[in-house]
Amino acid sequence: QVQLVESGGGLVQPGGSLRLSCAASGTVSAINAMGWYRQAPGKQRELVAIITSTGSTSYAGSVKGRGTISRDKNTVSLEMGSLKPEDTAVYYCNAAGYVTAQRRSFENWGQGTLVTVSS
Repeated sequence: QVQLVESGGGLVQPGGSLRLSCAASGTVSAINAMGWYRQAPGKQRELVAIITSTGSTSYAGSVKGRGTISRDKNTVSLEMGSLKPEDTAVYYCNAAGYVTAQRRSFENWGQGTLVTVSS
């Protein structure tokens, strides 16, 4: 089991930038990938970016070129620029992995942090 605590977010003007961070604790050695998802009002949760334990990254088309996901030990960060009102959403940190000794996979979520892009 992994616990995730997000920070960052808030109100950002259009064209501005943000940095979200997520600190993981618990069985962090079993994490295979960490990522950021977002859910806008009335919409389904969607992937924003993901980074694997080997450092491979993947981005949603809507943020490609505007976002960078990175991982430093047990913290994963997301930096996004050129923000648009449609980037407004609750952003969730996600960690997925496998505990070999228990032969089980897991997926944990943070509590979410609200990002509002508005003038």
